[in-house]
Amino acid sequence: MSFTTLDLERLPRHVAIIMDGNGRWAKKRKKPRLYGHKVGADSVSDIVEACREFGIKYLTLYAFSSENWQRPAQEVSGLMSILKRYLDSELPRMQKNAIRLVSIGDRERLPEAVRASLEKAISETSGNSKLTLNLALSYGGRDELVRAAQKISRLCLEGKLDPAAISDVILAANLDTAGMPDPDLLIRTGGESRLSNFLLWQVSYAEIYFTDVMWPDFRKAVFLQALTDYQVRERRFGRTGDQLYTE
Repeated sequence: MSFTTLDLERLPRHVAIIMDGNGRWAKKRKKPRLYGHKVGADSVSDIVEACREFGIKYLTLYAFSSENWQRPAQEVSGLMSILKRYLDSELPRMQKNAIRLVSIGDRERLPEAVRASLEKAISETSGNSKLTLNLALSYGGRDELVRAAQKISRLCLEGKLDPAAISDVILAANLDTAGMPDPDLLIRTGGESRLSNFLLWQVSYAEIYFTDVMWPDFRKAVFLQALTDYQVRERRFGRTGDQLYTE
C-alpha cells in the first residue's frame, strides 16, 4: 500500500486520533510506561509529517485528557516533560513545514514551563497554513460542553443573545474547536473501542476506525490503511445511498 493508492480528492479534511497503548506497549517489552510515551512522541512526528505530505488540513491529537491528571504523579510529571521536549524540539520543523499549532482544553492546569513552551509555539506558528496541528491537552469533551454552556449563559444574561436563538451553530461557535471543521475521521489505536470523553460533539458524524496497533507502532503505513478504509465508506449524513447518487 502506498501514497499513490489514495484518492487525493477524497481525503478527510480533519483527522482526530486517540493515541492509546503507549503504556501497554512498553509493559510488553518490560520497559517503564514512560518509555512507551517517549517512543509514542516519534509516532506523533511521523503522523504529522504524513498529514502534511498527503494534504490533510487539520490533525487533532488527544495528547492528555482531563482525567489523566489522576495518574500517578511521577507519570504525569514525565508526560509533561515529554510534551515540553516535543514542543521545543519540533518548533523549528513546524516553521519549516508551515504547520500551525493550536490547542484545546484547560491549558491553565498545565505546568508553567509547559504552558510557556506551548504558548510560544502557538504564537510563532500562527501565520502558517499548510497543516493545523491541534493538541488536546488537559481536555475532556464533557468539560468543554460545560464551558460552552457557561459562555452562552453569560451572553444571555448580558442581553447579547436571545435564548430562543441558541442553535447548534451557536453552540459550536463556543466550543474550543470554534473555527475548525468537525473531524471526518476518528482513529483510536491500542485495541480499545470507546471515545473516552473525546470531542463528543464534534465526532457526531465522523467515520470511526479502531485498530489493535499500539500508538508507538502507529506510523505512516498503518495510517495509510486507515485512510484507505475511510475512502471506501459511504458517508450519508442521514440520507439514503440512493440519494447520494441522484443528487
